[in-house]
Amino acid sequence: MFSTVIDVLEIILEDGLTSEQKGEAYALLDSLQTFEFTFCLHLMKDILGITNELSQALQRGEQDIVNAMSLVRICKKRLHDMRDDKWTDFINNVTSFCQQQKIEVPHMDDKWVARGRSRRRAQDIPNLYHFRVEIFYTVLDMQLQELNNRFTKLNTELLLCIACLNPNDGFHAFNKDKLIQMTQFYPTDFSLVDRAVLENQLDTYIMDMRSDDQFTSLKNVGSLAEKMIKSRKDIIYPVVFKLLELALVLPVATAGVERAFSAMNIIKNRLRNRIGDQWMNDLLLAYVEKEILDSIDNEVIIQLFQNMKSRRYKL
Repeated sequence: MFSTVIDVLEIILEDGLTSEQKGEAYALLDSLQTFEFTFCLHLMKDILGITNELSQALQRGEQDIVNAMSLVRICKKRLHDMRDDKWTDFINNVTSFCQQQKIEVPHMDDKWVARGRSRRRAQDIPNLYHFRVEIFYTVLDMQLQELNNRFTKLNTELLLCIACLNPNDGFHAFNKDKLIQMTQFYPTDFSLVDRAVLENQLDTYIMDMRSDDQFTSLKNVGSLAEKMIKSRKDIIYPVVFKLLELALVLPVATAGVERAFSAMNIIKNRLRNRIGDQWMNDLLLAYVEKEILDSIDNEVIIQLFQNMKSRRYKL
């Protein structure tokens, strides 16, 4: 779509209805037809391509945790490989694309100068260092660090244990050893007696679940917990039900993150591009959690603001 986008912007530049449209088209053309933009465009395309299957797996209604954790491991491996071994192929692809689109390719040994900056005040670094270290390595390292932070070894083990509670396909994922291991992540919730009881309780529980027709068509942990309460089996298997409760309160859905990212496009637009982090966080909170804020009386907010410090006039 790159050539098509450029063609459309050139048409707007020539035939735009207003000077504002023409000015915006000129600014976009000036930004798009640069080596740095093309470099970043290819880099994000490759990274998003590597993480696409993982992203889709984490956003599905029915969380397939086992496969998702496998995809996390694969994504880390592919990102490591790209960082260590794929620079030459990557820069060749970017250069070839720029030549096709008639975009000027800088010499990698020349001094890097940021757009709009004087050469006399430019950092004394070559283009190769800027593109390879400051962009290519940095972005990949940030992506790897984010995956490592969100999917630590402890979190991954816990998620794999929770997956064993899934009732789908006749409790196919059930694993007694994993569920016993899960109690070790919650030492304050399970005493030594609870762990001893759980070992025998799990054997009875799984035989009961697989032999009871009302549990054969269940698809997720939430419906399993509801059915256990309705059939009063939460009383029969209290330790197992406690595992279910802990699994249900663990936040694995990404809906909140998706809403926040969608709101960012509305809050941080071109007119507010230099907005500070704290101000943006406050605006995002107010936008994303609008239902909560709507329930708060304006008088409460006024009084809170008034009490922050003494003011000349009362609101």
